[in-house]
Amino acid sequence: MSAQRVVITGASGLIGRALTDSLRADGVIVTHLVRRTPNAPGEVPWWPGQQPLDPEVLADADAVVNLNGASIGKLPWGRRYRDLLRRSRLDPTRTLAAAIRELGDRAPHFVSASGIGFYGDRPGVTLTEVNGSGETFLAQLCVAWEREAVAAGGAARVALLRTAPVLHRDGVLKPLMLLTKLGLSGPLGRGTQRWPWISLDDEVRAIRHIIDHDLEGPVNLTAPEIVTATDTGRELARQLRRPFLVPAPARALRAALGADAADSLLLSDAAAIPAVLTHSGFTFGEPTLAEAISSALK
Repeated sequence: MSAQRVVITGASGLIGRALTDSLRADGVIVTHLVRRTPNAPGEVPWWPGQQPLDPEVLADADAVVNLNGASIGKLPWGRRYRDLLRRSRLDPTRTLAAAIRELGDRAPHFVSASGIGFYGDRPGVTLTEVNGSGETFLAQLCVAWEREAVAAGGAARVALLRTAPVLHRDGVLKPLMLLTKLGLSGPLGRGTQRWPWISLDDEVRAIRHIIDHDLEGPVNLTAPEIVTATDTGRELARQLRRPFLVPAPARALRAALGADAADSLLLSDAAAIPAVLTHSGFTFGEPTLAEAISSALK
């Protein structure tokens, strides 16, 4: 690991905790920006959306990893929660970008979260980082999120993490496991929509790879194996030794979850591949759906 100090926001989340543990295990100094009174070494308070961040907090960092954002898995998305989804992403990113911009040539590598939802619903297309955005609520949120990050300025190297749903007990598998264990899982909508995914271990390794190789621009953090929603549900059911029989029609999903959430999370078709990661020499530790689910269930 070439970096000696990394600043992380959103460090209390699933990815942030795992990334912190991985970096510290290799002797990297990790600073957490926290929205409360610090109660541990390496914590620095900040109040995004309320007051600027002192640029000197970031000045000697090799990289700043921005992972802030309210969970998209909390459903349904009412008007207030959609507003929270936006504010919790845009305010921190805008605050960090402003501080980094002030540092000019001293700017650290800015590694800022986005989502694979950037591509929206794109049936029949294999998507790489050169493709444009989709039209779903989540796609347009990602566009705004990335715009704030790029505002860090021309002197900053900015990488945009278009992360796929993470296959983990505390990630996308959490609600799916509950339904599967109850014997209520089955095809979601048509079931043939392609679902990108990534394991937590590969997510962390990919972020570190981006830092180590000083990658810039959008990077798809998704496994190389393209699978459908039905592939995912059926493999989970197989490993849990439960049936996969109960379909959930698209109309019912939209009624229960709201059209924005159902269309963005469950019904969109996005066969995204990790072109930038692959071309830069990254090797996946869990490249297949079966391996990733097996690891997550252990």
